[in-house]
Amino acid sequence: MTDKPLIPFPAGCITGSFVRRVKRFSVEITHADESVWIHSNNSGSMLGLLRPGMQVLASPAANPDRKLKWTQEAVLMPDFAGDFWVGVNTMTPNRLLEAAFHAGQLPWSAGYTAFRREAKYGGSRLDARLDSDNDTLPPLWIECKNVTMVEDDVACFPDAATERGQKHLKEMMGLVEKGFRAAFFYLVQRADGNCFGPADFIDPDYAELFWQALDAGVEVYPHRATVTEEGIFLGELLPLRKR
Repeated sequence: MTDKPLIPFPAGCITGSFVRRVKRFSVEITHADESVWIHSNNSGSMLGLLRPGMQVLASPAANPDRKLKWTQEAVLMPDFAGDFWVGVNTMTPNRLLEAAFHAGQLPWSAGYTAFRREAKYGGSRLDARLDSDNDTLPPLWIECKNVTMVEDDVACFPDAATERGQKHLKEMMGLVEKGFRAAFFYLVQRADGNCFGPADFIDPDYAELFWQALDAGVEVYPHRATVTEEGIFLGELLPLRKR
């Protein structure tokens, strides 16, 4: 891990105590003895991360005219071995993927020289496409997913049933059939959990499609992220759990 985060948080971040979440995208915290409403872009359940009193890290909005002036970035998870931050901003995986590519921190992208975000394929728009000079390698299509849940030492995705996620798995299998490379970049934004696997206890259909995609040649790269109050670092690849 480098000394500086790949994604530094902006100056002026605040921390506060979680109070409640309303309509998924609005979170109330207490900061400096005052109620502050912040924006959350995480539409998942965030299981285990929304308990009253848990510490929340929020960054100032880039747009000063935005209604909610803060964005939820992370939640502090109490742990007997030492509390740690869990990143909940769902834009982080896409941003970290691009930063890690340009920093040469993705061994599985060796040989690729061009990064295109939100690349269009047919009627879909995928998170990224990598290309090589002179087309020496097949295009590599990538979908990013944010992982915030750990159960029985396994980092799991998704934390809520997701038809959209199932659709992505099917699309990626279709890309492999056409001769492309297709990969999922699962960013595990928490320090615990020693392997990765689909959350079959949350969405069994997603889990079944996940293993089908793996058998079909779709690549899976679950990277751990280290989340600090200064920013986010890219960590090691986690192994897949046994089926």
